[in-house]
Amino acid sequence: MTKIVIFGAKGRMGQAISACAARDPSFQIVGRIDLGDNLNSVIGLCDVVIDFSSHNATVGVAECCASHQKALVIGTTGHTEAERKKVADYSAMIPIVWSANYSTGVNVLLWLTKRAVETLGPDFDVEIVEMHHRMKKDSPSGTAMSLARAAAEARGLDLNAAAKYGREGITGERSRNEIGILAVRGGDVVGEHTVICASDGERVELTHKASNREIFARGALRAARWVVGRPAGLYTMQHVLGLEKPA
Repeated sequence: MTKIVIFGAKGRMGQAISACAARDPSFQIVGRIDLGDNLNSVIGLCDVVIDFSSHNATVGVAECCASHQKALVIGTTGHTEAERKKVADYSAMIPIVWSANYSTGVNVLLWLTKRAVETLGPDFDVEIVEMHHRMKKDSPSGTAMSLARAAAEARGLDLNAAAKYGREGITGERSRNEIGILAVRGGDVVGEHTVICASDGERVELTHKASNREIFARGALRAARWVVGRPAGLYTMQHVLGLEKPA
């Protein structure tokens, strides 16, 4: 049995994870806490912490897990580069799974995106469009940025230089080295992501649509079960699903 603490338990994802774990006898929830609560009060009871709170809290959660030698699954997004670096530093001490999206389908989309961009080559322009509910705080989504990173890596580009976040006014012709990223917000959309590879005379579109949050909750629990007992390191759902081998 895998013993878990859910950090961010009152949020949408925290509630979904609680509901899924309660139906699965292979998990035991030993703590449900939120921002402002003391993680130290329950962390000794668990095998792994699942964090879906806020990017502002993630570094502190990672520090606490490292000091208690507990595995960590991170589901927060919108981190600064400084926050990402600090979390990566803690992965030298404990096993951490960190993905922008825990859906099995989205992670297959990431894998397909890299292969498609590699195979289609530079004659195909890459654009990424994502849509989420009106309450989502960060933009673009962490998943859209992961897709953009996968495309940039496949194309051999520096995403910081290649990314174009929407377009306005007279922008001139599109460069072959651009990766467009567009965020749309509205309604109660759980999450939709489309990778467009467009060339003269043809277009390839890869799309994933989520209809409920349970798919992310099931993936996070799968990651939690997988990461317990792993060597220290920074892992993703690609590793959990066997789509990539750990370094």
